[in-house]
Amino acid sequence: MLDISTVTRSDPADTLPPDFVVIDVETACSRVSSICQIGIVGFRDGREIFEYETLLDPRDEFHLFNTRIHGIAEHHVVGQPSFADVHGIVHGHLSGRTTVAHSYFDKGALAAACRVHDRPAIETVWLDSVRVAKRAWPDLESHRLGLLARYLGIAHKHHDALSDARAAGWVIVKAIDHTGIALDEWLAPPRKPGPAPRPAPSGPLSGERIAILGEPRDGALACRIAALGGRIVSAVGNTTTALVIAGRAPYAYSVRNSGAFRRAEQYRRLGGAIRIVSEHELDLPGLAAGPITG
Repeated sequence: MLDISTVTRSDPADTLPPDFVVIDVETACSRVSSICQIGIVGFRDGREIFEYETLLDPRDEFHLFNTRIHGIAEHHVVGQPSFADVHGIVHGHLSGRTTVAHSYFDKGALAAACRVHDRPAIETVWLDSVRVAKRAWPDLESHRLGLLARYLGIAHKHHDALSDARAAGWVIVKAIDHTGIALDEWLAPPRKPGPAPRPAPSGPLSGERIAILGEPRDGALACRIAALGGRIVSAVGNTTTALVIAGRAPYAYSVRNSGAFRRAEQYRRLGGAIRIVSEHELDLPGLAAGPITG
């Protein structure tokens, strides 16, 4: 990382624009304008088509706290360009496109650097890959980039701007593949789930208070439970009688490590009557099959 200057790699035959670009920055100190490294990666049709990375002289001080995080110190950026010098390049990659960042820290840092270096703001459409990941894999305990990279099998060197940008881009690609939700749909505000359906007055699940994992509270699984007399609750609590998991056991890592699953198991260890079952067990009266934990 510390031996790079300004590097751009792309396929010379690839002349079509990217579907989206991803940016990540590292900063020298607590001022978000103090960008000392930028990484940008372009994606089209689920593959990388170009990358750009550079160290920058932030024209600001370096704090030891920041250097310990990313390994970049003042002597590494001697002779490197300033943000003002590369503004045109960054503008050319981002302007008028969809730009992904993992959280909006990078968006704020870019805007602040434009102000401090007296350069025009870069107009782009921002997409937060944290929000995408939370919607695609809602049951993960954390949506930090490092954990997502490990979970999704993405090669990643944390706090290296190019590696972070690449990893965030692959989060988007894999989220599209996983959910079937296209890029333009991710840009729209997420739909808020409606109210849970009212339970039927009688049925094999009458009297059950059921939390759902893996589907919204107004989805097809919730409607099925309500039709069998079960009442949908918003979260696992001490009065919940069952956690019903969309899909079939054995359960994926993201399910087993979700907050709902772990709370249900904790209540069971404490002697609670809550059961953990897959949606395929719902035909059994009163969830009589007992705990199915995969």
